[in-house]
Amino acid sequence: MNGQELLEEADRLLTTVVPGTRGRWPRACATLIRLALEKALDDFWAVRLPEAKNCSMRAQLLLLPRYAGAEVAGGARDAWFGLARATHHHAYELAPTAAELRTWHELVSKITTAVSGNQARCADDHRRATTRTDPIGSQDAR
Repeated sequence: MNGQELLEEADRLLTTVVPGTRGRWPRACATLIRLALEKALDDFWAVRLPEAKNCSMRAQLLLLPRYAGAEVAGGARDAWFGLARATHHHAYELAPTAAELRTWHELVSKITTAVSGNQARCADDHRRATTRTDPIGSQDAR
């Protein structure tokens, strides 16, 4: 599944009653949203800085402001830490609420769009850099 499909499935859990998910759907939804965020960041790093893909998520989040901007990085950090906390079940903690899940869903949707745009810009910049002619070199050839 790609990130968009994961978000669509999370949205389905948030908006409809899915048989057999009673009591489990909040953590399942949080897991789907977290996976969508991680997939978006994996795809982003594959284009921008392939070495970062092998780093821990904490390290990737520390690198993110430099490559995607402070706003995207802050949102990704907030979403990932909240979702990581929500997906690790502890007997004494309540599952995330529908409102928390909706907030994370919207945030991850925005982040996914933002990092996709950064990937496209990076690919365009790389293509332009490799196809650009050197004006100095062309003058020497004359």
